[in-house]
Amino acid sequence: MEPSLISESQEPHEAMFFVLPYLDLLELVMISQVCRPLRDAVENDVLLWQHIFVEGPSSSRIDDRVLLKITSKAQGRLRTLALMNCVRITDDGLQQVIENNPHIVKLFVPFCTQLTPDGIVRAVKRLTDLHEHNLKSIRLQDIHNITKEHLQTLCSCLGLNSDKQHQPPNIYLGFEHLRTFKRTDIDRAIDIGVCPKCNSLRTVFDCPRETCGKRGRWSPLSACRGCFHCISRCEECGGCNIFEEYEESACLDYLCLECWLRLPKCNLCNRPYCSRHACMSGNSNAGLGGFICEDCSAEIMDGRAFKCWRIYE
Repeated sequence: MEPSLISESQEPHEAMFFVLPYLDLLELVMISQVCRPLRDAVENDVLLWQHIFVEGPSSSRIDDRVLLKITSKAQGRLRTLALMNCVRITDDGLQQVIENNPHIVKLFVPFCTQLTPDGIVRAVKRLTDLHEHNLKSIRLQDIHNITKEHLQTLCSCLGLNSDKQHQPPNIYLGFEHLRTFKRTDIDRAIDIGVCPKCNSLRTVFDCPRETCGKRGRWSPLSACRGCFHCISRCEECGGCNIFEEYEESACLDYLCLECWLRLPKCNLCNRPYCSRHACMSGNSNAGLGGFICEDCSAEIMDGRAFKCWRIYE
């Protein structure tokens, strides 16, 4: 939006207030810099700041000071604090936000590598001490040095049994979902658990296959239940590769036979791209009705270069 569209004395159009709730954090910050009326409309609406999601390029810009400034706009009514890969946030900064916002229901801090397990436990304890059972969900993926004692304390604060967590199944939805908040487990009480294979504290996935369900689907003793390091899964459907052979893809991701058959194939090597790498199939040399993968394109170009070099010689 150009600054000239709204003067300093003109009030924003009423339709703008219907748009603001659909903007993410970066867009809200940018639109507040257009003019004074928009800045007042954004900063004075507490409802816009009750659910703060920080991900993408803005994550690296958020430190303790900026986070405190952003969360202060909620005026103590913050409900969701989601920080994805905010590597500059420390335990002290998180604790200060918790003290000012005691009504947080969801606390997501995956890949925030400066946070320590002790600092997270202290923050969770503070939330549950202020309002018992107010905190409903936390995400801690890739927080280093978490022990089973930390997990037990966190589960106790959430009202869970760390050994038998009664939660909905956690299905692997592809690598890109691990680094976003667009996941089905966003309402799970806690995203990590004890892997039954390696006994490590990681995100543990269940298998969506019906054949695995007959062997005790989502049971802690299921053969195909485990973390991503112990059991590789189809990038498309999240199915395990224990009982079925996997097919080769052009992007080197695992694909089960069913997903491999339904995906478009390279015209030369007959290998598909998974959905995450589907953009790599947009090759103009493919012609109508297909595509040419990058490996085949490179081989074609190398062959042409070699042929030109022989002619030159």
